[in-house]
Amino acid sequence: MTTTAAAVWGRTEQQDFRSRVRGCLLGGAVGDAFGAGAAGRTLAALREAHGPEGLTEPVPAYGRHGAVTAATQMALFTVDGLIRAQVRRDTGAWHPPTDVHRAHLRWAATQRDWGPDERRPDLGWLAREEWLYVRRDPARACLTGLGDEVLGTLDRPKNPGAADSGALVRSAPFGLLVGWEPQLVCQLAVECAAQTHGDPAGYLAAGALAVAVHGVARGDGVEGAVRTALEQLAARPGHEPVTEALEAALAAVRQGTPDAERVAALGAAQDRAEGQLAAAVYCASVGEDVRHGLRLAVNHDGPSAATGALTGALLGALHGETALPPAWLTGLEGRATILELADDFAMEMTQGTALHGPTDAAPGWLARYPRG
Repeated sequence: MTTTAAAVWGRTEQQDFRSRVRGCLLGGAVGDAFGAGAAGRTLAALREAHGPEGLTEPVPAYGRHGAVTAATQMALFTVDGLIRAQVRRDTGAWHPPTDVHRAHLRWAATQRDWGPDERRPDLGWLAREEWLYVRRDPARACLTGLGDEVLGTLDRPKNPGAADSGALVRSAPFGLLVGWEPQLVCQLAVECAAQTHGDPAGYLAAGALAVAVHGVARGDGVEGAVRTALEQLAARPGHEPVTEALEAALAAVRQGTPDAERVAALGAAQDRAEGQLAAAVYCASVGEDVRHGLRLAVNHDGPSAATGALTGALLGALHGETALPPAWLTGLEGRATILELADDFAMEMTQGTALHGPTDAAPGWLARYPRG
C-alpha cells in the first residue's frame, strides 16, 4: 500500500471540513474555559463583580487562564475513540461504541493516575499528554459509569437515573462524522451516552446535540439542524423532555432581545441535559458572533462551563475556527493538543485509505492510534 493515494475528498472540501472540526473542538474548549471562570457563582454575583452584563471576558479558573474542565477532556477522548474505530475497521472489527468506551476508560485512568502508564500498549499519543492528568469537576456519573470495564448499553445502561450534562458535553464530536447519515450519528451518540447516563433525557440529549452539530458541519443553519435532531428523537421512548426543551429554545429565538433571564428560563440554571442543550441551542442561534453567543451562555446560576462548551462547539462547527476570538485562544489550555487531534481526525475521515489498510499503515499512525 502507498501513503500517497489520492484523497477521497476534493481539496476545498477537505479544508472546509478541517476548519469546522477545529472550530468545533476549539470552540467547545474556549466556551468551557470561559464558563469555568463563572462556575459556582450566581448571576447576581457575576454582575456585581463584572458589571451589568456579567462576565464578558475570560478570567482565571483552577489557578490559571484558559483552564478547561472534564467536558473538554472527555470530548477529546471521544475523538480518539472515533479515530480508532476507523483504524480498526480494516481488521474486520467494527463496533464504534466499544472503541469510544475504551477511549473513555483511558480518560477515567487520567482521573486516578498520576501520569501515563507506559506499560499499557493501548495508550496511543493522547493518553500520554500529561496535562490531561488532572481532575476538573467531572460528573459523578462519568466516574462511576467508567469505574469498571462493563459496557453500558441501551438495554442495560449505567446509572439509570443520571440526567445531568456529563454525557452531553462529550458528544459534539459524533456530529463531525459528516459522511454518516443523521440517524446513525444519533444512534452512536445515544449508545455511547448510555455508557454513563441511563436516563433517557441524559442520552437522548446527547444524540440530539450530535445531530445538530452534524447538520451545521454539513452547512445547515442551527434551526434546520435542530429540526433534523427533533425528527430523529420523535420515535424514541422518553424523548418528550428533550423535544419540549428544544422546541422552547427555537420558539425563544423569536421572543425578543436575548438576555440572561431568557437563557436561564430554558434550563441553563440547572444541571439537566435537556436544559443545558436548549440553552446552548438558543445562544448559538441568537448570538451576533461567537463572543456574544458565549457571553450569553455562561452568565447564569447553573453549570456555566457546560453551557459554554456546548455553545462553543455548535458555533465552531457552524462557522469554522477563524470565527473564534483570537485573544481567547491564545492562553487556552491544551490548544496544541486540540489542534493536533482535530487535524488527525480530519485527515483520518477524509484520507483514511491513504493512511492504513488491512495489512499496512503509514509510519507511526498505528502507534498514535493502536488497533489493539
